[in-house]
Amino acid sequence: MTPALRICSVTKRFGTTQALAGIDLDVAQGEFFGLLGPNGAGKTTLISALAGLVRPDGGTLEVMGHDVQRDSLAARHSLGVVPQELVFDPFFTVRETLRFQSGYFGLRRNNAWIDEIIDALDLRDKADANMRTLSGGMKRRVLVAQALVHRPPVIVLDEPTAGVDVELRQTLWHFVRRLNADGHTIVLTTHYLEEAESLCGRVAMLKAGRVVALDTTANLLRRFSLHRLRLRLAAGAALPPALRAQAHEESGFWVLSYVDHGELECLLAALREGGCAIDELEVGQADLEDAFLTLMRQELP
Repeated sequence: MTPALRICSVTKRFGTTQALAGIDLDVAQGEFFGLLGPNGAGKTTLISALAGLVRPDGGTLEVMGHDVQRDSLAARHSLGVVPQELVFDPFFTVRETLRFQSGYFGLRRNNAWIDEIIDALDLRDKADANMRTLSGGMKRRVLVAQALVHRPPVIVLDEPTAGVDVELRQTLWHFVRRLNADGHTIVLTTHYLEEAESLCGRVAMLKAGRVVALDTTANLLRRFSLHRLRLRLAAGAALPPALRAQAHEESGFWVLSYVDHGELECLLAALREGGCAIDELEVGQADLEDAFLTLMRQELP
């Protein structure tokens, strides 16, 4: 079966910055795929290249078998992108915005689908409101609706829940899960790694324009299936130097990883011997965020 997305040796440089350094990646049809990485890793540049907004310096990109450069019209019809930025026309209502968006794809009788999207994203009460009067969360819902008006088989969500409330997140993910169940390919970028862990079957992690990990979410979690000891030291207390070398700080806590509980006994003994006064201590299992942080700390080859 033709991949939903095929990205082969894609490079892109902006001046002295190498935004993409040879990306190779396939996304299968029907996948819920996560594209993760810190700011500046190249995620948005890659999405812009897929959408035809940025021309890569080298390599090829295909959407549903259509080359983004040579067959741009078919590629764009196959792709819907929800951007990070709240870009909208302030002179139209929500419904008018969606009708105009339909017209860009040559869709004249699209009202039934527009109504379905409006209802699914809980925009019914705002359907005839002017875009400039909407809250940030409502504007983001409209961006999602715009990306879906032409029923693209591949949908890219670039930080879709950034700065939105819990209710919108739940509404959005319910709808997106339904789209995925209906056969749509979903590509998600997010800094909320718990979302990626619960939604994505497979994940690629980018760093400095390169893919540093590509695997199923389950395999990544198994690969980094360490236990975690999180502790907050009392004021004035210091972590022993031997432990500091294997620890990192996280929101005021020191975090140490270990494989089995025999190691935990050794860690606690080292803390006692170092005279550490502990205010708070937690023991837990590693998650996708731990895998992400571990990979981002590693030096590139």
